[in-house]
Amino acid sequence: MTEFIKDASEVLLSPAGLDEHTLEKIIGHSLGKSVDYADLYLQGSFEENWVLEDGIVKSGDFTIDRGFGLRVISGEKSGFAFADGIDEKAMLQAAKSAKSIAGAGVNNAVHLHGGAMPHNLYPSNNPLQTLSDADKVNLLHQLNTYARQLDPRVEDVFVTLSGVYDVVMIMNSEGEFVADMRPLVNLSVTVIVQQNGRREKASAGGGGRSPYTIFSGGELGKQYVDKAVKQALLNFEAKPAKAGLMTVVLGPGWPAVLLHEAVGHGLEGDFNRKGTSAFSNRLGQRVASPLCTIVDDGTLEGRRGSLNVDDEGVVTQKTTLIENGILRSYLLDKHNAKLMRRTSTGNGRRESYAHRPMPRMTNTYMLPGSDDPQDIIRSVQKGLYAVDFSGGQVDITSGKFVFTMSEAYLIENGEVTAPVKGATLIGNGPDVLTHVSMVGNDLSLDSGVGTCGKDGQSVPVGVGQPTLKIDGITVGGSE
Repeated sequence: MTEFIKDASEVLLSPAGLDEHTLEKIIGHSLGKSVDYADLYLQGSFEENWVLEDGIVKSGDFTIDRGFGLRVISGEKSGFAFADGIDEKAMLQAAKSAKSIAGAGVNNAVHLHGGAMPHNLYPSNNPLQTLSDADKVNLLHQLNTYARQLDPRVEDVFVTLSGVYDVVMIMNSEGEFVADMRPLVNLSVTVIVQQNGRREKASAGGGGRSPYTIFSGGELGKQYVDKAVKQALLNFEAKPAKAGLMTVVLGPGWPAVLLHEAVGHGLEGDFNRKGTSAFSNRLGQRVASPLCTIVDDGTLEGRRGSLNVDDEGVVTQKTTLIENGILRSYLLDKHNAKLMRRTSTGNGRRESYAHRPMPRMTNTYMLPGSDDPQDIIRSVQKGLYAVDFSGGQVDITSGKFVFTMSEAYLIENGEVTAPVKGATLIGNGPDVLTHVSMVGNDLSLDSGVGTCGKDGQSVPVGVGQPTLKIDGITVGGSE
């Protein structure tokens, strides 16, 4: 038994009086006539949230949740059952219910063999215990005071500190048995500023798979405050954005959320297996400018989207999706990979034990190019510089997207000038990549705030990119 499995067993199995042989029996009961595969996912989640509002720490919530999800696959069909709590009787009933999709059959013997963790990308200890409650409260007050002293126009401050410690065990009918301990922390700041009766709001934050101690001293939190206050105050002087087709320069880091939404989702295996993505049946074809190489990498140490193993127990990896403009791979979980006669890329993810796994992104980013970011700006006579986005949406089938900018500036005669507000980017994912004409050498990853939604499930993700120049993209505005 590996060290991870031993530690996870103390959290998930021992309190319920279960052991490895019980799990083998449950997986065996999941098998029967026409069943291709079965897996069992156990999870214990420990979560807390501290919230400061109006200068007062108004809540400090702590929750514990334990449960399991059991899946049975037969061809394209899958049966799934879950329950809160980890109990042998409930799991045996779930096995019976889940395999009903494939018909009755004799139970099969399964022998689980624990595998060693090939990489360990984050601390395995509980992050909630890495700062005392008094230190957590003090951090919130410290940032509140700092924000109010930063500018007299700051009217209200909201600070949230949250942490999650997930302990998971994953086993399947092929005998594979792994465990993982996953920390995740986040600190976010929202400020409301007021000037002459007019109010504006902005937010900033970050975190990752690490202990709370990354926020100790408050320096990182102050960077978030600086950013939030700057963006909020910029809105007072920003000009209304003008609409039209223009050159747009995307800043490094978080603006890669556009790649995530407009391109990344379209490369997930389920959409491509069903032929509903704009990228379906296009492997080996040019789908972007030769300057574009995009990867999905679940192996970046400490990053929000990283995992030692995905939620099907597959070791995460770095997958090149688009290489020099050519589509090379899709993102695959086990089920879609088998149906497509391919191999899982370690992208099977689920929100919790109560959800089925599906192909999802981890950390998706574009590799750097050779252009100096300042040269990119200087090359634009008239355009827009998009520094930050507040949200967006995409139609997977068509690839069409709309994104709202939270910080953007005019570019005039090769210089960044006045801030603008109300600007949106409108386009088509596969098309916009073909208009990338310059790629900076300043690759940056986001601060650790990404949460991706798909089919009602949310999972933590990361994005990143260097400065990009896109020739001819539609900008929506208020003028």
